[in-house]
Amino acid sequence: MTINHATKPMTTANPEKRFPQLTLETVAPESRALAEDILKISSIGLGGPYNVMLRSPVFAERIKLLLDYLRFGTSLSKRLNEFAILIQARIWTSQVEWYAHYPIALRAGLPASVADDLKANIRPRNMQPDEEVTYDVCMTMTREHEISDELFARAREVLGEQQLVDLIAVSGTYVTIAMLLSLGREPIPEGKPLPFPEKTR
Repeated sequence: MTINHATKPMTTANPEKRFPQLTLETVAPESRALAEDILKISSIGLGGPYNVMLRSPVFAERIKLLLDYLRFGTSLSKRLNEFAILIQARIWTSQVEWYAHYPIALRAGLPASVADDLKANIRPRNMQPDEEVTYDVCMTMTREHEISDELFARAREVLGEQQLVDLIAVSGTYVTIAMLLSLGREPIPEGKPLPFPEKTR
């Protein structure tokens, strides 16, 4: 997960953080190389989900590989990939996830009106067919834990089999990221407005 490089890194001063902020000096020795790799792509340093997942070195290494695929190698278009992440961010009311991925989604071509409707808990209006399929699959899987044969057939026709599988992969992975962020009560960068001000943490 990356955030605009103009943002201020998270600090250890936030009283709600449950895990002290890791640094290269305090990370487990076996995770030092991974932490250095994370710092090459993360503008929040080792904050956000990294601060939590690095508590489990083997898990952190494995999920980092998965995240690299989902960000840089997935068959799904970046626009739909980021839309799927935003859907989970909205479902989980995940401040960090939304803060990080909203601007990325817009840069990837997701219309602001679609993202803003999602943020307002409205079924987005004026979606493209592939955006509709993405929304319906992600929301239905989350709410009902399965999709109908009709929705499956429509999704396979619009996306194709590999993209459909990758959609489920990114959606489920960012549920995990949202849970890690919630577990650690990781904040957005200091001084930035909360995407969901109704949720205090």
